Amino acid sequence: MMSFLCINRKCWRVPMLLRGMLNQEGFRFRSLAASCSLYGKKKTTIRYENIDQEKYRDLINYLTSYKDSSQRPELVFEEGNMLNGPERKYKNSDQEDEPKVCRNWSPLMNPNKSSLPQETAPGPPLQISLQRKNLASVTAVLQQTMPVEQAFYLEKWKQRMILELGIEGFAEYTKNIFQQGKLFHAAMETLLLAEEISVEQEEDTNVSGYIKSVQHVLQHVTGVRVLESAVQHETLHYQGLVDCVAEYRGKLCAIEWKTSGKAKPFLRNTFDNPLQVAAYIGAINHDGNYNFQVDCGLLVVAYKDGSPAHAHYIDSELCCQYWNKWLLRLEEYKEKDFGIA
Repeated sequence: MMSFLCINRKCWRVPMLLRGMLNQEGFRFRSLAASCSLYGKKKTTIRYENIDQEKYRDLINYLTSYKDSSQRPELVFEEGNMLNGPERKYKNSDQEDEPKVCRNWSPLMNPNKSSLPQETAPGPPLQISLQRKNLASVTAVLQQTMPVEQAFYLEKWKQRMILELGIEGFAEYTKNIFQQGKLFHAAMETLLLAEEISVEQEEDTNVSGYIKSVQHVLQHVTGVRVLESAVQHETLHYQGLVDCVAEYRGKLCAIEWKTSGKAKPFLRNTFDNPLQVAAYIGAINHDGNYNFQVDCGLLVVAYKDGSPAHAHYIDSELCCQYWNKWLLRLEEYKEKDFGIA
């Protein structure tokens, strides 16, 4: 009888013991799962390696031609940096990026051409039409070699604008911006030819603000030699269309006119525009159509609201730095084999 009671009591304890073990195991499992979820969460990082730049060709083509907008992509850049911080690339302490060296380096100045600027010849400025050749264009090189991070933010900006305006509205918006840029460049050409601004141009609100913006810069621009003229580097085989070559405060410069809805008081705010200026300077110096050389640039950013434009002077030393960066971008472009000479 006593043995039966002992066995019965032990049998009654077994479920209790098993239940306790299961509860304990369940607690351990839940603790382990919670720990995994906590330690498994890593800081989200944006990866740009897989960005399809071909997909953004049209957008980049628009943005690197005539540009103006109060909602420009640089605002998205600044917003991204503010929220996420700049992109971080973790490296071992013993690993450092080696500076890139251009394998086919070419000088900015042409040793076979006089380095002294010739006297300004009387008569109208030189204007050579751009011929479609099997050569890389300056804008195409800058578009196709744009850093993937920049392409990412351009796409982000485009999607935001489409959400606000719709697909048709965004298409109309880009069309208007392009037309606005053309009108501004036409007005600048008229001013630099010392001709009277037409009533239509003067009353056009899309242009009048920009004209007012650059007035203080034009006071120091003299001796215009080139206006909207094609340039071609005969050794490196690329071409482009330079806005103007003239003297600015007594220094012969390649001048580019840009528009913006946002203030750009520093040269670093202008992204690839200084590389564009350096590319045109190198082409002028190695183009037989021009009997002079240039070693300085001027990047003028005009504003639609008429506020004073920012004139960024690029001296010869700084121009050489941007020239070296341009050579690397050109080399990268050619390595991608876009069917150019």
